[in-house]
Amino acid sequence: MIVGVPTEIKPDEYRVALLPVGAEELTRHGHRVLVQSGAGIGSGIPDELYAENGAKIVATADEIFAQADLVIKVKEPLPAEWPKLRAGQILLTYFHFAANEELTRAVLSTGITAVAYETLRGAKGNLPCLTPMSEVAGRMSIQQGAKYLERPQEGRGILLGGVPGVPPADIVIFGGGVVGKNAAQIAAGFQADVSILDINVDRLRYLEDIMPANVNTLFSDRHTVREQLMKADLLIGAVLIEGARAPVLVKEEDLKLMKPGAVIIDVAVDQGGCVETARPTTHSDPTYIVNDVVHYCVANMPGAVGRTSTYALCNVTFPYALRIANHGLNAACTADPGLAHAVNMSAGKLTNRAVAETFGLAYEEYLPGA
Repeated sequence: MIVGVPTEIKPDEYRVALLPVGAEELTRHGHRVLVQSGAGIGSGIPDELYAENGAKIVATADEIFAQADLVIKVKEPLPAEWPKLRAGQILLTYFHFAANEELTRAVLSTGITAVAYETLRGAKGNLPCLTPMSEVAGRMSIQQGAKYLERPQEGRGILLGGVPGVPPADIVIFGGGVVGKNAAQIAAGFQADVSILDINVDRLRYLEDIMPANVNTLFSDRHTVREQLMKADLLIGAVLIEGARAPVLVKEEDLKLMKPGAVIIDVAVDQGGCVETARPTTHSDPTYIVNDVVHYCVANMPGAVGRTSTYALCNVTFPYALRIANHGLNAACTADPGLAHAVNMSAGKLTNRAVAETFGLAYEEYLPGA
């Protein structure tokens, strides 16, 4: 199989979808690997390392998309890449279709097979390819929140941990999953007062057991949400419904409850956001203000720490890429139903039920053995 790795073109995206060791493994199994020149630079990986490990360095993305049977990326294809996609090709990347109808329809029309990291299920029903980037984003959310609470960034002028005689910041986290857990751990280390809201009581019990005393767990309902908005200096949106659009927990009118200069970090923005006023931003222009509340809604937060994120991502995604290359997608999915669940589109058919329902499109089950 010809495996292609193009350079990411999303603004301020520094990750790459394959490590040099991955190129070595693929070529050792008889596959041909094409890597676009400069694809790894943002992660500190020069072209020479790929070449030394069996990859062929090519100049343009056009060459990658024209030749590769399997294209491995990090982020969803942007409009400039849509015309390069061709029927019969497999694209393995994060898609987050439910947040973008235009992307969904455009990719569907190409006839490719779209394998989405974010809906790939592990043996225990977890989301192994989403987990490492959620860990990075959760930790980064507190790092960014601390910065944007500073007055020069138009925040409240709050130090997360306070100082003796002055109380720490109140940090409210919507969602107790991987993002929320990691955000809470970092926030607790800053000595802030932290509250995690979730609707899964078992998850709240688990978090209560493992978190330090300055982290409180709360069942999420409309009244509790409003109460927490009034106290929050920093709000972290960390809600996930697998493959579907994130539920909107904070309406625009609710922002009036928040303190002027409070900060919202909506990590769920790549799935549409859990704050009604959230819209995707970039690392170059990360924030905007609505009703005196600072919004940070960068849709590819882990991209800023490309080296950490690339290694964390490839550690979990590469085994799946190798299985697809070695056995073909259908055989790999027959052997691993969790991988089959990652097939969001197959040859012009939408095979993700949540996405189909979101946009009122026809759904057809993916049957790898058919």
